[in-house]
Amino acid sequence: MFTPKAHNPPLAAGLILLASAFIAATTLLAKALSTGALGPPLHPLQISHARFLFAFMIFAGAAVAMRQPIRRPHWGLHIGRTLCGWGGISLMFAAVAHIAMGDATAISFLNPVFAMMLAIPLLGERVGRIRWSAAAIAITGMVILLRPTPDSFQPAALLALAAAMVMGMELIFIKKLTRREGIFQILVVNNFVGVCIATAAVLAVWQMPEPAQWLALMAVGGLMACAQTAFVNGMARADASFVAPFSYATLIFATLYDLAVFGVVPDTVSILGAAVIMAGALLLALREGRAAAVPPLPLPAQTDTAAVANGADKPTGDGPGSGQH
Repeated sequence: MFTPKAHNPPLAAGLILLASAFIAATTLLAKALSTGALGPPLHPLQISHARFLFAFMIFAGAAVAMRQPIRRPHWGLHIGRTLCGWGGISLMFAAVAHIAMGDATAISFLNPVFAMMLAIPLLGERVGRIRWSAAAIAITGMVILLRPTPDSFQPAALLALAAAMVMGMELIFIKKLTRREGIFQILVVNNFVGVCIATAAVLAVWQMPEPAQWLALMAVGGLMACAQTAFVNGMARADASFVAPFSYATLIFATLYDLAVFGVVPDTVSILGAAVIMAGALLLALREGRAAAVPPLPLPAQTDTAAVANGADKPTGDGPGSGQH
């Protein structure tokens, strides 16, 4: 029987931050593969195919080793989620091949904002003034890091924007899945469906990778498997509108990787933008922590009796406070 994860916002935030570190690393590898740094440039569809293929091999192997059964997956939600994930990552890999990785990453970080907005009508979540304010602060940091110029509106930038939109919808599918299926099953089925979709798409553009590219492609799949595990576990433990903005940290990790690997020292604008983004995430964390620390007021005895008589003691599992996270 499926048992939902306990609501734990601090743990959820930490898991999303961990996933962000892995995702930033895959973006760096995708940039190297698509720009010819490791050999002849590979098509973005081939990179996204490797992302699903090698991640599926990891999860499938774990499923066999643990003898983990797959029980009645909701194929409609899985296909919808995987189409959004495959489309989003393919668009993102295409964007970083033509514009600066920082610009593409910054634009793609509109996806938590899209997810927060979509969570209101699709998940029934309430987004108060503090969450709206925190999202606005994070967007301000993104704009600072993007350094808006006419070059930001080149066609390749629209690829990153499209990636943000479809990945925002993916967050909604993930949240719906975590309310009805176990984390590991979601990961296995998602990557299985992803392999099928990505294989059909890559046939027309596939080319034989060189040895260094094979290693990088396998690393993309392995890192994404780690990122997925952390991300889906985080989504299962808090409201989508709360955890999604923490993925802004991917840009911070990308900056740190640039410094460690390529010796790129962030300038004052980069540091300011990163600080503003983290301020928005911190505001969200403080708000959620205070809300969790305030116990609900007890209902009068007469109200309790009436509620039980009307069957209100039976949770529906539909709302954000139902524990189905």
